[in-house]
Amino acid sequence: MSFRELLNEAYGYIFEEELLNEIENIATYKEFKADDNLIEIGDYIKSMPLLLHGAIKILREDENGDELLLYFLERGDTCAMTLTCCMGKSKSKIRAVAENNGAMFMIPIEKMEEWLTQFKTWRNFVFESYNIRLNEMLEAIDTLAFMNLDERLYKYLTDKAKVIGKTEILNTHQQIAYDMHTSRVVISRLLKSLELQGKIKLHRNKIEILEF
Repeated sequence: MSFRELLNEAYGYIFEEELLNEIENIATYKEFKADDNLIEIGDYIKSMPLLLHGAIKILREDENGDELLLYFLERGDTCAMTLTCCMGKSKSKIRAVAENNGAMFMIPIEKMEEWLTQFKTWRNFVFESYNIRLNEMLEAIDTLAFMNLDERLYKYLTDKAKVIGKTEILNTHQQIAYDMHTSRVVISRLLKSLELQGKIKLHRNKIEILEF
């Protein structure tokens, strides 16, 4: 599939033809593999991602170096935290890690600002991205504040299944523990409890979601 076909498939329903032409001409195509670190905390961000396929998880880190999952990005998305850093020319406060193999277009920061006044669809896309990510971060806060850990775990699993488009999740118990800021022993115990409830099925190297 050509770059233009990938672009049309992911963003053709959002952007007008003139903007799609600009993206095709100036964007840098970048492929990534599962577990690649795409953005690191403290980096200066000079371009903005437009995700073509694959999924990326956005993480925060506390003062002890422990990570907390904020939200996932999927095809047709961009990262509001990246937008904020680009516009303010400040260091990244998040880490972006590839959930699976994928690809994205990288948009230079100067074009991102120029398009805000030039293209209404781009302006709407940026504002909508801010709104969606803000709601997702508020949901993450509510999850931490009001949900029990078993409820949080089940939500984590079903959210991930929706993002990757599969009912089978290949993450290890340790990887899930990292994302949820807890221990592997606790995650293993809660997964077994969810299996007994008939919500999931545990296999040797994967977790199958039975209910949504």
